[in-house]
Amino acid sequence: MTHKGLPSELILASSSVYRQRLLERLGQPFTIVTPAVDEATQPGESALSLSQRLSREKAQAIPTKSADPLVIGADQVAACDNRLLGKPGSAAGAVEQLLFCAGKHVVFFTSVAFWRPAQNQLFEATETVEVSMRALQLPEIEAYVAKDKPLDCAGSFKAESLGIALFRAVKSQDPTALEGLPLITVSAMLRDVGYAIP
Repeated sequence: MTHKGLPSELILASSSVYRQRLLERLGQPFTIVTPAVDEATQPGESALSLSQRLSREKAQAIPTKSADPLVIGADQVAACDNRLLGKPGSAAGAVEQLLFCAGKHVVFFTSVAFWRPAQNQLFEATETVEVSMRALQLPEIEAYVAKDKPLDCAGSFKAESLGIALFRAVKSQDPTALEGLPLITVSAMLRDVGYAIP
């Protein structure tokens, strides 16, 4: 993005408490607005394409009231053995997902889109994280789900919480990407617009 003065407002287009907490770490004031976006997968859409499309649609779906806002949209999609892993929504769904992923590699695509409508500027980036899961048994999966309640998390675990104990290894350039917002990338994008971080 070209630097054309600081935006009049920073908006996070997300209802995710995880993304809100992550963005708060950068110390910039921002407004939270929940985007009205249909998150259904389109026919033949890959996990990568889905995460990129949804992050862009979320950023561009926010009605803006200030003169020159900057809207951040983000989305994360997980895939294992060509199966897209959404938010399980129930304990049974979480157990089923974790049983399916046990002993396998799960790839997370975390995409972020910066939309500055007054300047007609869109900047996008995606971070990929590969998680190697342990060979998990049903009793430990059930115990984990009962303790951590990862029902609103793609892949059915919270890496920032007890979910880390389910892993053999993680490959990533940005550890926060797995939590839902790649802060190394977001920091760089905000600096490009003129924010002083740190």
